[in-house]
Amino acid sequence: MARIAAFLALMLMAGPAAADDISPDRAVRLEHLVLQDCGSCHGLTRKGGLGSPLTREALGGADPHAIAGIILDGLPGTAMPPWRPLLTETEALWIANYLLEEPAK
Repeated sequence: MARIAAFLALMLMAGPAAADDISPDRAVRLEHLVLQDCGSCHGLTRKGGLGSPLTREALGGADPHAIAGIILDGLPGTAMPPWRPLLTETEALWIANYLLEEPAK
């Protein structure tokens, strides 16, 4: 947990990502990615598994830009891979906001 907190603190200093709009169709695909791909490690209900929980409560109001940074660059020394080759900064920020706003299922 201390490693995640340190990484979040570093990402807070990185500044905001671009704020382009995500199309409704892309939003549906990103939600599917969260449920299936993220869910394979973080649990299909986002309550934890191999990876830590990704519920609103577990994220504790963390900065969405910091979460997006973790999504894009992963967490070295952990099983969290970088998604930068597959996602844009805008898409990672959309996922971060989704995690902070949507209740776990």
